[in-house]
Amino acid sequence: MTHLLDDLSFRGLIQQQTDEEGLRELLDQEKISLYSGFDPTADSLHIGHLLPILMLRRFQLAGHRPIALVGGATGLIGDPSGKKAERTLNNEEIVREWSQKIKNQLSRFLDFEADENPAIMANNYDWIGQMNVIDFLRDVGKNFGINYMLAKDTVSSRIETGISYTEFSYMILQSLDFLNLYRNQECKLQIGGSDQWGNITSGLELIRKSEENAKAFGLTIPLVTKADGTKFGKTEGGAIWLDKEKTSAYEFYQFWINTDDRDVVKYLKYFTFLSKEEIEELAEKTETAPEKREAQKRLAEEVTVLVHGREAFEQAVNISKALFSGDIQELTAEEVKVGFKGVPSLELEQTDELPLVDVLVQSKLSPSKRQAREDITNGAVYINGERRTDVGAVLSREDRIEGQFTVIRRGKKKYFLLTYK
Repeated sequence: MTHLLDDLSFRGLIQQQTDEEGLRELLDQEKISLYSGFDPTADSLHIGHLLPILMLRRFQLAGHRPIALVGGATGLIGDPSGKKAERTLNNEEIVREWSQKIKNQLSRFLDFEADENPAIMANNYDWIGQMNVIDFLRDVGKNFGINYMLAKDTVSSRIETGISYTEFSYMILQSLDFLNLYRNQECKLQIGGSDQWGNITSGLELIRKSEENAKAFGLTIPLVTKADGTKFGKTEGGAIWLDKEKTSAYEFYQFWINTDDRDVVKYLKYFTFLSKEEIEELAEKTETAPEKREAQKRLAEEVTVLVHGREAFEQAVNISKALFSGDIQELTAEEVKVGFKGVPSLELEQTDELPLVDVLVQSKLSPSKRQAREDITNGAVYINGERRTDVGAVLSREDRIEGQFTVIRRGKKKYFLLTYK
């Protein structure tokens, strides 16, 4: 059986380790507790959070106990890591609400009911929120030298542009998290993105100074990049969220299915639990038959099922096939709603039955009635995927999908949606 660290190494998931030999020896000797933190800086996690989440899952599948730490306290402060300017501070009520939503999302990936090694959910507000400033400065702050803190990348990179004492103190709070979990949960490993290296090593330093014969480790995950130079996890519509209300399962699926050939094998290693043999087979197919996009299809299936479930994945595939073939009538009203999210639309009364020419002008698919008539005559107009060439056509109830939507297309890509209330 492949050693967990060897599997992580094959997948390219280890950027830095504090003590590889020591961690390997520890994992061979016992089942450990480890943690990763997630600050509630929004009401949902996004796919940039997937790597640390899935790392916790990989350790749990190997028999270890993951701790998902929600930063109810640190989320009120703001992590300067990877940021060029000060974060906007959110109020306590919003951070508490976002913390709960993130807890709910994390429970989809980790098993909190496992018999041997159930995952633990923690919130650092439970211990940081109870501290007074004197205790904080005397018991924790005294362990950190200013020169030591200034040398950390997260701080030094912000010296020129400016950093407040609030964000400057973030690494102390995160270090306190590690110490608290070490003491109370026997947590011996912290994992995080490569931008967390300074915070992680600061936590190890605090543990070393506070506990005799301490044995704790840190491990970071690489920053996910794209071969074309654009930022991973971003599209024209913004971030790819794990919340289906913010990013639908169809949009989520489309993000993965459109992965560049140069990135797909790396993402299979990062984001799926496929075996080395399966990944190598898909890598070979990408080399020999890239036009079939088998690796992209498998990647999109694995990650969409993992995040949204099998039913949502199948719906996403159905929508994709219908849009590709133009057979819109095969879609349900719910699938139309998902597949055409963001498409320009017009809401009508159930009794409205409008001439097609007028709809084309009103929707701005055609600039004038004359052009609209030409478009119809030339066969450029489609209603629910069917070509319409009758310039006198009137859109009736028969043209509605489940009585709720009419999908209009001009040419190959210009869509408009009529909705009925």
